[in-house]
Parts: sequence; structure tokens; C-alpha cells
Amino acid sequence: MGKKKKHKSRDRMDNDAYLAELFRLQGELVKLQTWVKHKGLKVVVIFEGRDAAGKGGVIKRIIEYLSPRICRIVALPAPTGRETSQWYFQRYVAHLPAAGEMVLMDRSWYNRAGVERVMGFCSEAECLEFLWECPRFERMLVRSGIVLVKYWFSISEEEQEKRFLARVHNPHKRWKLSPIDLEARARWDDYSRAKDEMFAHCDIKEAPWHVVNADVKEHARLNCMRHLLSLIPYEDLSSEQIVLPERRSSEEYLRPPVSSQKFIPEHYP
Repeated sequence: MGKKKKHKSRDRMDNDAYLAELFRLQGELVKLQTWVKHKGLKVVVIFEGRDAAGKGGVIKRIIEYLSPRICRIVALPAPTGRETSQWYFQRYVAHLPAAGEMVLMDRSWYNRAGVERVMGFCSEAECLEFLWECPRFERMLVRSGIVLVKYWFSISEEEQEKRFLARVHNPHKRWKLSPIDLEARARWDDYSRAKDEMFAHCDIKEAPWHVVNADVKEHARLNCMRHLLSLIPYEDLSSEQIVLPERRSSEEYLRPPVSSQKFIPEHYP
């Protein structure tokens, strides 16, 4: 077995600089959203990686100022009994975007090549079939006009350990640690082998994998957002100036008394 990969160590950004650049990039994402709607683009962005790699964090920052009518998150639970009897890709197809929509997939059909394979939730034959079908499925999506972007968040063993421990000691984040996550921690090398084989089959020219160094969350978020913006050429369609119309009032309309409405208790001033 080869040596374990270690990410290059870097100094962290100043927090004020990070927040300023984050806000700037989020503004550009708003422009991209408007362009996607205007041009009728269909965009799918897949976020994959080990547990605690920061996928959810970057998704939250991407959508913070976007419209849920245009950009939505897809994070599917474990398949039902009925879904396990379907063609594997079938339940994902139902969530693909229509014209003018963006879909951010917090994990995706690549579950089969990762957690399902390592944890024994699918047979080896089913996984090999997936590795054969997946590039053909993705080429079909691209030919249909879908912009397919795939990100793999790469994290070191040491950083994953730190984040797992942070979740253990933080009751607000403890829900993120499932029994499968804990078992995955013990199967680091198995996941590495599964990921490497998946890349060998599914890192295709039409839909390549883009690897994000995720050991520093703030850097990973900015780098991923900036890269995503670079992949989809867009123009700024926002209006330079918006003038609010004057409010029209009618003396004929008498509103009901405030006492007729049920206000919630005000515990905070």
C-alpha cells in the first residue's frame, strides 16, 4: 500500500478577509442564478467526499442568497424497499433540473461506489455494473443539455478525526454522527480503494471529477465557489437601479382591530 496522502499545509485566511470574499462570491452566485434562469440552463452540481469533509458547509454558503425556486438541494435518505427494486438511477432522475434550475446534490448516485460498496449494502456485481453504467448515464445527461459538475472533497485522516471529536462534544452537531459514519472511520483504507476505483471509471472528459482540498473549511468553500463560477460563463443581468413605487393608501378601507389577531408571546425585546 502506498503512503497516505497529506495535504499541503497553509496559513488560514484572516476571518475578515474570508467573510469579505465569501460575500463577494455569493453576490456572483446571485448573478449566475439570474443567468441560469434567463438562459434556461439545467445545472447539476454533485458534492461527494468522506464524512465531515465539509460538503454541507459549502452547500449552505452557496444557497444562502439564492432563490429556492431556482436552486434547490437534493439530499436523499436511504432507499425504500420499493426504490431498491428499481433501476438504480431511477430515484435520482426524478430530481434532475428543468430549464432554468440548479440542483445541488449532497451525495448522489455515487453512494453505490462508496458507502454501499464498503458497507456491504450492495453486491460486488451491482457495484461493477454501476461502474460500467455510470459514465454512460452521465454522458447521456450531458448530451441532453445538463451542465454536470462533480466535486470530491478531500480530507486528511487527522482533520476528519478533529471534526468527528468536535461533533461528539457538541450536542448541536451530534446528530451528524450516524453509526455508519463511525464505522466508516474504521474503514478508511476500504473507502480509499473504493474512491480510487470509482475515479478510474467515472472521471470522464464530459463530466470530470474536481478535487477540493478540504482540510481548511473556509478555503475549501471559497475555492469551490470560485471554481463553480468559472465553469459556467454568465453575464450580469441585474438592474442598475430599482425605484420603489409610491404606496397607495385608501381611506375607505378600515382594517380590523389588532386585538382580533393572535400574536405570539414576545419573550425577547
